[in-house]
Amino acid sequence: MILGLTIPQFTVLHVAISFVGIGAGLVALPAFARGRILPRTNGVFLWTTLLTSLTGFLFPIVAFTPALGTGIVSTLVLAVAFWAWYARKLAGRAAPIYAVTATMALWLNLFVLVVQSFLKVPALNALAPNGTEPPFAAAQGALLIVMIGLGYLAFKASRRPITA
Repeated sequence: MILGLTIPQFTVLHVAISFVGIGAGLVALPAFARGRILPRTNGVFLWTTLLTSLTGFLFPIVAFTPALGTGIVSTLVLAVAFWAWYARKLAGRAAPIYAVTATMALWLNLFVLVVQSFLKVPALNALAPNGTEPPFAAAQGALLIVMIGLGYLAFKASRRPITA
């Protein structure tokens, strides 16, 4: 039991929170890259992405895994994004710092989504059962390229006046 839930129930909660964070990030970050700030959507993105990382640490841990490492990196990146968003209110250099850290946080969440999709979706698992095959690498590579592009646009936009 985790927080009074069975592990399968807690997993569903963790995944639902993750999907909300991904959805909010996929709305907030492109808007930011176009020079618009969506305060509520950014808040939902930040908090649910942090909650995704934190709930991930509640699963039974028997050894250090890539998932645990990803959660640690995500939490550290999000700490900086929270600082830029809430403490500095995107003033000065905080805006480009937010652009970079928000992009990294969204990419890490999407990276895990791709990994889990190849593990859990039978059609994808058939293409890459070990997670080392070309279809998996292509999916992760395409995701990385898209996120670098989005991050670049968000960084570029952060250096101009942004509207709410």
